Amino acid sequence: MGRFPGAGLIRRLRQSRGGNLYSAADSAPTRHHRPIGDWVLHAPLKLRALVRTSELWLVALAALIGVMGGLCVSAMSQTTQIMHHFLYDLPEGARLSEQVHITPWRLLVIPALGGLVMGLAGLALARWRPRRAVDPIEANALYGGRMSMLDSLIVVVQTVISNGFGASVGLEAGYAQIGSAVASRVGQMFRLRRADLRLLVGCGTAAAIGGAFNAPFTGAFYAFELVIGTYSLSTLAPVIAAALVGVSVVRVVAPVPGSSLDVTVPATLTPEAVLPTLALGMIAALAGIAIMLGVTAAEKLFRRSGLPAWARPVVGGLAVGVFALVTPAVLSSGHAALAAGIDAPYSITFLLVLIVLKSLASAISLGSGFRGGLFFASLLLGAMVGKLFAAGLALVGLGDTLPPMVCALVGMSGLATAIVGGPLTMSFLALETTGSFPVTIAVVGAAVISTLTVRRAFGYSFATWRFHLRGEAIRSAVDIGWIRTLTAGRMMRRDTRTAQLDTPLATFRRDFPLGSTSRVIIVDSDGRYAGIVLLAEAHAARIERSLESLLRYRDAMLMPQMTVKEAASMFEHAEADALAVVDDPQSRKVLGLLTEAHALRRYTEELDRRRREISGE
Repeated sequence: MGRFPGAGLIRRLRQSRGGNLYSAADSAPTRHHRPIGDWVLHAPLKLRALVRTSELWLVALAALIGVMGGLCVSAMSQTTQIMHHFLYDLPEGARLSEQVHITPWRLLVIPALGGLVMGLAGLALARWRPRRAVDPIEANALYGGRMSMLDSLIVVVQTVISNGFGASVGLEAGYAQIGSAVASRVGQMFRLRRADLRLLVGCGTAAAIGGAFNAPFTGAFYAFELVIGTYSLSTLAPVIAAALVGVSVVRVVAPVPGSSLDVTVPATLTPEAVLPTLALGMIAALAGIAIMLGVTAAEKLFRRSGLPAWARPVVGGLAVGVFALVTPAVLSSGHAALAAGIDAPYSITFLLVLIVLKSLASAISLGSGFRGGLFFASLLLGAMVGKLFAAGLALVGLGDTLPPMVCALVGMSGLATAIVGGPLTMSFLALETTGSFPVTIAVVGAAVISTLTVRRAFGYSFATWRFHLRGEAIRSAVDIGWIRTLTAGRMMRRDTRTAQLDTPLATFRRDFPLGSTSRVIIVDSDGRYAGIVLLAEAHAARIERSLESLLRYRDAMLMPQMTVKEAASMFEHAEADALAVVDDPQSRKVLGLLTEAHALRRYTEELDRRRREISGE
């Protein structure tokens, strides 16, 4: 019989408690009491050890995360549906954005009222909890998958309020946030390693997004492309398990309204459809870039407006209500409007109006302070852009090359790819929505063109663009947080040799003979860093020269908090192979010495270690 993986851990626990888990009074427990007591006492340790040492138990933990993620999605969806029915007086079973007519006073008052709630909540949070919540992409890129549950719950409540009052935002940001936060919390409870914790965060996101769209592979590849940042065989089983369980739980508990599209697509596509498909993918990418820039412009406009922070969502909600007077399809996420309108015979004029108003409503909602995402909105906008493209083809006599329904699906996937940044995610969404491989192939082509266009013309998805505006150098969820821990202060040598600036050269040569070291750090009379003297130059110089005349790198120094990337840049700028590490530029107290060769070697070692983690070696 094999030994239990956590036996060593339990043995060390026994030793730390004096070699026996029982007191003297318990030295002779009954035959049945001691095994039961051992099991109860060591159950958490055993379970933790199993998860840390067995991939099968990690998959089981991912499935548990899928259950919790599915329950969270159902709860959020049902809450917003109840709010929509109560606030907008909807008929039983109806959804907000599919409505043709809503009482005008409700359209003007309710979104503005929601803005007031968001504004007052923002004032309270600014005093009570001013820090910004970390989303799953940022958590996996910088913090090894660690997220705050309280901050995530705040994001969820803000997202539900925003969507529930009709702001033009989607729930997917809240879905992903709570799913990944629950996974992060559970992973920290099991003390998972950094790579496993990042993987579990991806599992939580896969369960949430898969459940939201009733599409497990969409959720799984959303996690791979956006939250984990890579795909490998070692990550496949946990992520797929979480996504499948999450979708199953949502289907049983409370299916998300509008999560599936009832569409009819042609069985085949002709070769003449290739060029229009690629052209539509490029047009969708340009539309996505315009929407992302529009959100940024709306934020700047509200900041410069002079309005107090609490009043900005009120104005934003009022603007969304005015747009909804034209068509209620601009309200909420727009998923119901997509399900109702993807095959509807809209005119070119209505399509243009809907695209413009929905884009403005989403940009104003996010720019004014509402909380939510653009995933659902991008699907509606992309489908309408595709239908408009199909109408244009019909006007020039090319309507038979690409059917309107295919145009809608291709446009939906292309624009969502541009904003969300997951071409395979959108491809699987099309496949799981239609079940048509020919349409999926067209979607793949459009998604690839959309991705290339955005990368060349803009460089960011919506999530990474927001990070860029905050000054974070994040292009994906690939783990770069370890670079921040690889600092000059951690890599430097502390046993450095120093000499006073006023030391005569002859004395310096006597104290530091050739071969004793290669360089010496020079400090002034106050102990402040003055520069570095190379020993070979000191011994080759004329005896009457001073140490000051031999100083190098007087103003080039490293701070202990500098990352290895910043240190490498400093080495290159100073053309040095070693630099002193000082506490700060003012006091210039020498802490140690870092060589370029050691810094690059440590960076290479860590990079190789992360590569092995990603590949599952």
